[in-house]
Amino acid sequence: MNPIKVLLADDQALLRSAFRVLVDSEPDMHVVGEAADGAEAVALARSTRADVVLMDIRMPGTDGLAATRMISADPDLADVRIVMLTTFEVDEYVVQSLRAGASGFLGKGAEPDELLNAIRIAAGGEALLSPAATKGLIATFLAQGGSWGEGPDAAAYSERLAALTVREREVLVLVAGGHSNDEIAERLTVSPLTVKTHVNRAMAKLGARDRAQLVVTAYESGLVRPRVE
Repeated sequence: MNPIKVLLADDQALLRSAFRVLVDSEPDMHVVGEAADGAEAVALARSTRADVVLMDIRMPGTDGLAATRMISADPDLADVRIVMLTTFEVDEYVVQSLRAGASGFLGKGAEPDELLNAIRIAAGGEALLSPAATKGLIATFLAQGGSWGEGPDAAAYSERLAALTVREREVLVLVAGGHSNDEIAERLTVSPLTVKTHVNRAMAKLGARDRAQLVVTAYESGLVRPRVE
């Protein structure tokens, strides 16, 4: 199996160096490039064919959010997974990042093992959305004045959701709750492989790049509504 190709995008050279040492110490991954801003990250994503980009949200010039949009909009980069790096786990731009196509987010203060695990999870097509992170995502969206199933795209979302089977909708609701495939399998008394199949079919029907996009779709469509405590 080929090592995971990792691209580092952060304007702090010292942080990039620390990440490079950590990533290159693992036999199943290696750093293929470093970018100090978003524009450079997009160019390197194309030239290195990176599997995973560790993208800082805040960078001078073209920031991580804009770079994520550009990468996600490029059909040639459809397989590139982006993990947003934030100062705090729930950043004011996290919701926009996930909408733009990021697979999830990670706090810069994460432990080394967490960072390495995040790279592997993203490379495998999964989303970095723990139940805690999902709740934070919802809180952030609400704080930004987000509406659930009432926005200009609500009709389009409803049309897409109509294409889902009852079981696919059920799985989507559980994914939006931050549950893993194993947890969903246990709840529905099916195999994790069956759950994965339902998740993949839901992604295909909803035009979602990955699991993170499913979560955003589930809430923005109004299929799932947050509990405001």
